[in-house]
Amino acid sequence: MTQQGVRWTADQVLALAPDASSRKAGSKLGAAGPWSEAGSSDEGTVWGLCKGSGSKPYQTVVDIADVSGPAYKCSCPSRKFPCKHALGLLLLWAGEDGAVPRGSAPDWAEQWMEGRRKRAEEKKDAGASPSGSGDPEAARRRAERRAERITAGATELEQRLMDLLRGGLAGAEQTGYGLWEETAARMVDAQASGLAARVRELGAIPSSGPGWPVRLLEECALLHLLDQGWLHRDRLPDGLAATVRSRIGLPASPDGPAVRDHWLVLAQYDTADTRLTTRRIWLHGADSGRSALLLSYGAAGRAPELALPVGLALDAEISAYPGAGRQRAALTEQFAPPAPSSIRPPGMTTTRAAARYGEALRDDPWLESVPVTLDQVVPTPDGDSWQLADADGEAALPLTATARSRPGLWRLVALSGGAPVKVFGECGHRGFTPLTAWPQGPGEPVRLC
Repeated sequence: MTQQGVRWTADQVLALAPDASSRKAGSKLGAAGPWSEAGSSDEGTVWGLCKGSGSKPYQTVVDIADVSGPAYKCSCPSRKFPCKHALGLLLLWAGEDGAVPRGSAPDWAEQWMEGRRKRAEEKKDAGASPSGSGDPEAARRRAERRAERITAGATELEQRLMDLLRGGLAGAEQTGYGLWEETAARMVDAQASGLAARVRELGAIPSSGPGWPVRLLEECALLHLLDQGWLHRDRLPDGLAATVRSRIGLPASPDGPAVRDHWLVLAQYDTADTRLTTRRIWLHGADSGRSALLLSYGAAGRAPELALPVGLALDAEISAYPGAGRQRAALTEQFAPPAPSSIRPPGMTTTRAAARYGEALRDDPWLESVPVTLDQVVPTPDGDSWQLADADGEAALPLTATARSRPGLWRLVALSGGAPVKVFGECGHRGFTPLTAWPQGPGEPVRLC
């Protein structure tokens, strides 16, 4: 089965855009005007020449049948993946108006595809070949040295928290961010990146608005709990100990049994800082009923490689990472390219969603949110804020500040029109962040992020 059997929607194409400006620019190129010699193949390749500012058109080709998401090649100088030309070409292909007929790929597109096939075979052969076992004793010594450094860093951080509480939280406002950044740098030196990230978040709380001392105390308590979890990890159950190691920043490999299912892509969104772009992709297993989170990373300013547009489903195996909740997973093998699907995840009430988050905290006290699908909810204003209320009016979940600042809120309100809708998102202590919604009756999912 190839991707040529079914067309994507424009929303699924635009979900691949690395940022809002690319989405806007790509939309402008989704018409036939700037394109020539566009075509597609049964193997899942789409190509075309796009007129640019120079004398030579840009050569753009997309492999839409790649099992890990579309792959792109364009002769333009853009460093974004996909560039606006690739997005425009896919929008043209998705239009189903004959602008991208079936045909034979030109030499420049075929050469790129041939190179991809060759590299895929080499990678497959390398994976099948036995690899060197390394020195397990050297690996054990490295792990012990890192554990010692983390222990020293956690002990130092405990002293820093103790000094803060003894001096009073009000003093944190005068101390400024510099001391927190210095402490975070010490945690980086201790190879405890998870502790460093939480320390930086802690340093940003003082003077951050009304109620900041309460928020600071809450975060100090969670950081203290993580420190103590590490220092007494030998006393913890295996699952919780694995969660502590992950939260501290130790790398791990997926160790759960492979689960094959038809995985519906519920949501995809990126977060970025000065160092890294992180892509989160939520999946729902049609048969297993489980949720899974795929993480993909890119250097700052560059989109991660893995891209699975919302609303597509893939026949694939995933394997869970260690940890009490075991939500994060790795895509281990795919058996067909992602394809559009009518699958919708089952939903729950807002009361049950809040209870689910509480239950998850027993396994992972540092968990910010859990994936939840709400059924039959209506977006309603709540003073200066918004909430998702059960259609029967008995309970509601407030929307997070992040959700209220996104244009996706108004897409959700427009989709609902006062009627109940199904909404997938993340439910946590700050409220609910809607990511995808479905109308009543048939209809494509609407991305809200």
